[in-house]
Amino acid sequence: MGTVAEGAAENGSALLAAVRAGDTALVQLLLHSGTEELGTVDVAFRLAVRAHAGHIAQLLLRYGADPGASPPEELPSLREAVDSGSPALVEALLDDRIRARRSRTELCGMRDLANARHQAGAEAELRRRTGSPDGVVRTRVPDDEFDSVVEFTLGGVSVRDGHGAILTILEQRLGIRAPFEDLLARALRHDPDHSTWGHAATELAVRRDGETWASALALRTHAAPCHRLFGAAVLRLTHLFDGSDEDAFAGPALDVFTDWSTQEEDVAVLTEVLVALGEHADPRADAALLRHAGHPDAGIRRAVASGLGTWREQPALPGDVGETVLALMRDRDAAVRQAACGTLAESRVHDPGFADAMAALLDDTDHEVRCAAVYGLALHDDERCVEASRRLLPPSPVLPPPPDPLRERCLDAVMRYTWRRDGR
Repeated sequence: MGTVAEGAAENGSALLAAVRAGDTALVQLLLHSGTEELGTVDVAFRLAVRAHAGHIAQLLLRYGADPGASPPEELPSLREAVDSGSPALVEALLDDRIRARRSRTELCGMRDLANARHQAGAEAELRRRTGSPDGVVRTRVPDDEFDSVVEFTLGGVSVRDGHGAILTILEQRLGIRAPFEDLLARALRHDPDHSTWGHAATELAVRRDGETWASALALRTHAAPCHRLFGAAVLRLTHLFDGSDEDAFAGPALDVFTDWSTQEEDVAVLTEVLVALGEHADPRADAALLRHAGHPDAGIRRAVASGLGTWREQPALPGDVGETVLALMRDRDAAVRQAACGTLAESRVHDPGFADAMAALLDDTDHEVRCAAVYGLALHDDERCVEASRRLLPPSPVLPPPPDPLRERCLDAVMRYTWRRDGR
């Protein structure tokens, strides 16, 4: 039963209406505008979790929703969330602010349930619930900001296949250290964009210990590319998550990935290796990336274009690096052009030639490339961003433009530039 506050959805609350419609982009745009009161955001959170929209619930939490403001009876049970197969929904209900509502006994029971669902598979569970022999509809859906799952629908009932990720989440909350081999097996039942893969790799990476590092490194020589890819992901994230002053994994990671980049032939694995190199501000990483700038695969060229940005704190760029970035800004693939433009945008090298290269993309055929160019010029205090930002808006004077977080980010950067220009 909805509360009186929730009835505001029919009385002008755009946020609640967007949550009811499941429009994630509009929810994010409205939250970014900062016009909604926190009380409304809390109501929106309750609406999202009851609708099993875990990705929207997570978004609302990031923008200040307080799950503790929702009485337990107004939220779905943890069992319902586990049964849904949505890791994002489970995580929303295990937020630190309401975690005390869950006893260890309940968490252990939910871990066992998640394991049973994971072992059986989402489709088998769906057939058990419905008893229907009809064909199952499978749809890939986002589950949170970074990962997706597969949603199985049969007879009007839907279940997501994120139980492997849910199992990992509950083990982490219970302080259970699952063996490396178990987490690897869970991940390999899915592809790298799946939530189960992402949670398994992250759980191993945050351990930051020699045993886990050695297990991941051993996968480098595995015959199956999927094993090598998982090992590379764990090694990359181990370094990325190392926030200690010693940064113990920086040197070993750079050595491993520099050598690996010269030998790997699988495109997906090589891309992960190059992304890892791009997280090192070191001339050896730049040199390794440059060797792949002309690779026929656009994803690899994009990794190069993005990875060469680790020198952004430098006052000048090595000649070969700057020339490569400029060349990638003219790449035939839009995503590569966008990445290269983004690299220059975030750098502190305010070179007139680089600004002209970004300005040359203001009339690009791709909207995201144009946004990257406007954003970069704004960060580099180039007046050409002002007029170009106006062209990002749709021409209709009657209807408001559709939600576009990327465009809003650009317009915000242009506004800040004009404030700096005018001395505000």
